[in-house]
This record gives sequence, C-alpha cells and structure tokens, in this order.
Amino acid sequence: MKLLLRWLISSAAIFAVPYFVPGVHILNFYTALIAALVIGLINLTLRPILLILTLPITILTLGLFTLVINAILFWFVSTFVKGFYVDGFLAALLGSLVFWLIAWIGNALTGTKKP
Repeated sequence: MKLLLRWLISSAAIFAVPYFVPGVHILNFYTALIAALVIGLINLTLRPILLILTLPITILTLGLFTLVINAILFWFVSTFVKGFYVDGFLAALLGSLVFWLIAWIGNALTGTKKP
C-alpha cells in the first residue's frame, strides 16, 4: 500500500514540475504515472551503479555531482516516455530538484518516507 501511495505522490510531483520549471513539459497525468514508474526503476537499477562509478568526482565536489547525476537521469527518462519532454540540461537540473522537493514533502506529509 505504501509503495502505491509513493508512486502516486511521485506522479503528482512530476505532473506539478512543469508549473514551476519552464522547459519541462508533460502531456497528462497518465504520462506522469508512466514517468514516475520509469524514474523509480532507473533510480533502483542504474543510479547506484552511476554513484559508485562517479564516487571520486562526487567526493571531490562534496556530493554536488549527485545533482548532476539526478539531472541526467531525469533527462534520460524523458527520452523514453512519450509525452514527457525536457528541453535541456538546465531544465533537467531544476526539474529534478523540484521533483525531489515536492515528492519529499508529499512523502513526509503522508508518512511514506523511506526508513
């Protein structure tokens, strides 16, 4: 049940991002559901590998390179999901930050944060 609620919160967060970030476009809520699912799967599989491979640069930048990885993955998802478009890297960076913030607040309010 918590997994379904987290997915809906992530979908709502993705659906809200275009209202705050110019350059991020989403067609409808169905597209947001698909995009949230793909982002979740990529964060589960590809993100840990990238974090390990880029550990030296992440340490040198005091963790700020993680923001770049998140933006690249956010942008990468837009290439797979039709109806979800990100215009460039800056839009991906801001979009991933806004997505994280909205999802974090939503999960905190509903009590579905990861332990």
